[in-house]
Amino acid sequence: MNLLSVENISKSYGERVLFSRVTFGLDEGDKVGLIGVNGTGKSTLLKVIAGMEQPDNGRIVKGSSVRVEYLPQNPEFDAAATVLEQIFKGNSPEMRLLTEYEYTLHQIELRPEEETWQTRLITISQKMDEYNVWQMESEAKIILTKLGITDFTARVGSLSGGQRKRISLAGALISPADVLILDEPTNHIDNDMVMWLEEYLSKRKGALLMITHDRYFLDRVASRMIELDTGSLYSYAGNYSQFLELKLEREEIEESMESKRKNLLRNELAWIRRGAQARSTKQKARIDRFEELNAQTPKEKGEKLEIQAGSSRLGRKIIELTNVSKSFGDYRAVKDFSYIILREDRVGIIGPNGSGKSTLLNIIAGQISPDSGLVDIGQTVKLGYFSQENKEMDGNLRVIDYIKEEANFITTADGREISASQLLEQFLFSPALQWSPISKLSGGEKRRLYLLRILMGSPNVLLLDEPTNDLDITTLTILEDFLESFSGAVIIVSHDRYFLDRTVEKIFAFEGNGGITQYPGGYSDYNAKRPAEAETDKPKRSDSSPRMVYAEVARPRKFTFKEQREYEEIDNKIAETENQLTAVQQGINTAGSNFELLQKLTEEEARLKETLDQLLERWTYLYELAEQINVQ
Repeated sequence: MNLLSVENISKSYGERVLFSRVTFGLDEGDKVGLIGVNGTGKSTLLKVIAGMEQPDNGRIVKGSSVRVEYLPQNPEFDAAATVLEQIFKGNSPEMRLLTEYEYTLHQIELRPEEETWQTRLITISQKMDEYNVWQMESEAKIILTKLGITDFTARVGSLSGGQRKRISLAGALISPADVLILDEPTNHIDNDMVMWLEEYLSKRKGALLMITHDRYFLDRVASRMIELDTGSLYSYAGNYSQFLELKLEREEIEESMESKRKNLLRNELAWIRRGAQARSTKQKARIDRFEELNAQTPKEKGEKLEIQAGSSRLGRKIIELTNVSKSFGDYRAVKDFSYIILREDRVGIIGPNGSGKSTLLNIIAGQISPDSGLVDIGQTVKLGYFSQENKEMDGNLRVIDYIKEEANFITTADGREISASQLLEQFLFSPALQWSPISKLSGGEKRRLYLLRILMGSPNVLLLDEPTNDLDITTLTILEDFLESFSGAVIIVSHDRYFLDRTVEKIFAFEGNGGITQYPGGYSDYNAKRPAEAETDKPKRSDSSPRMVYAEVARPRKFTFKEQREYEEIDNKIAETENQLTAVQQGINTAGSNFELLQKLTEEEARLKETLDQLLERWTYLYELAEQINVQ
C-alpha cells in the first residue's frame, strides 16, 4: 500500500541545484536509506518530504490519514521543559493528551489543595483510555531508558547536546506515524544503543526513510537504498552491501553505453569528413543522426574527494601515559590508566555515553590535566585533534580564510607544495564555494572543512573524536583509506562499528568506574570476544536438589559422509569457478558496444562471484575441521 509519493520535485538555492525532477514512492513496510555526498541536498530532500520546506517544482502526494513524523539533524528544544514534556510535544491528539496530562500532574504537585486540577485529571485520564495513550507513556519511558535517559523530570536545558538529540529521537519513535523520517539517528548514541535501535526499527510497522552514515546499520535495517548523485536520484533494491554491487553495475553499464555512443559518433564523423553531400534522404538522415549523437552529453560525474595531509617528522618518543586518573566530583572518568602510544598505533576507544572516552582524548591532547599520573609527550609530536564540535568556526568567515588561518600551503610526503585553495578543491569546495561564508555550508560540509583545517596543520598524531558524525559515506570511505596510509599514530573515539573495523587494530573499552580494558583487533573482534568473556564470568548455578550428574565427555570430531565428499571435491570446484569467472571477465572486456551481451555477462559475473565466496567460506570451515581431526 502506497503511503507517500514524491513526484518530479526540484530544489535550488540561487545557482546551486540540489536535486532536479526527483520521483519515488514509499510503501508500507519500506525501510529506505538515503545516501549521497555532503552538500548534495539529502537533508533538504527530507525537509521537503516532511513539509518543512516547499519544493521549487513538483509535489508530495499522501493520503489524508497518513501521518508523517520527522526527526531533523539538529532538533529544536524547549530548555525549560522536562524530558517527558519535550518528548510529548507534537500535534497528534495522542501527543496533545500526554502533554496536557503531564502539565496537569505538575499543577497538582504545586497546588494539591485545588480540586479543579483533580477534576481535570480525571477527564484527561478518561480521554487517554479512549485513545489508548497509557501504553505510549510507558513506551516513552522504556525507549528513554534504552537511550540512556533515566531522569524523566530533568530540565532539557541542563542536559548535553547528545542527550537532547536522544530525547528527540525517543519523541520521534513513540509518535504514532505511518511514515517516519530520521536524519542521522545514530549520532550521539553508543554501540549498544545503535544495536537496540536496529532491532526496534526492523520490527516497526509503517515506512521508514533515513539518512545515516552507519553502514552496518544500513545493512541490517534498510530494504531499499536511494542515492542523490549530482542532482539525480537512483533507487536500488536491497541493503547497503547490495547497493554497492548494483551501483557498480549501473556505472559499468553507463560507461559501456557512453563508449558505444562515442564509437557511433566516430564512425559518423569519419563519413562526413569524406565529403558526403546531403542530397539524398538517406544522406540527410545520417547527418541528422550525427547531429543528434553529437548533441548528447554524458551524465556529469561528481567530483572525487581526495584527502592529503602535510608531512612532519615523528621521533622515537610519542606519548606515554603513566597511572593517569581523572574524576569529576563523585564521578570517576579514568582510573589508573597506563599506555605507551607507538608510532603506527591504530587505537579505537569505545564505551557507553558519558563513560570518559572524550575525557581521555582531552587528557592526551593536554586540554584537561589528570588528577594524578603523568602524560609525557615527545618533542616532535604534532597533534591534530578532530573534536566532536566544530570549534572556533565563525559563521561569518569565508571558507578559504578559515583554512588560511591554519596555513597557506602544506608540503606532502613526496615534497610537493599544495595551496589552501587546491586542497579545498580536493575536498570538494569549488572556487565559488571557497569565497562563501561558512554559515552557508551544510552540517556535513562544515565537518569536512573542519577536518581539512586539522590536516593543514601537518599532524603526525591524530586524535579523532566521533569523526563519523555528519560525514557522508563517500568521505568516510576515503578517510578510512587515508588513515590506512597515514604514517603517524591514530586514536579514535567512535560508535561507528564499520569505521572501527576498517581503521583500528586494538580496542580500549571503558567498562565501568573509569576502568579501561584492552582488546586486540577491530570492533567485530571485540564484540565476538566480549560475550565469551561474559559467559565465562557468570557465576555457576547453585542447585541443592538431588539429581544424577553426568560428566560431559568431549567427543572426537570427525567428518560426516557429506563433509568428507565435499572436502575431497572443493578444491576442484573452486578452481573450476575461478576459471569460469576469468572467462566471463574476458568476455566483458571484449563485448564492446553489445549492450545485451554485456548485461548478461555482468549478471553471470555477479552470480559466479557469489558462488566463489560461498565455496571459499566452506573451504575455510572444512580445512579447519580437518586440522582439528588430525590433531586428535
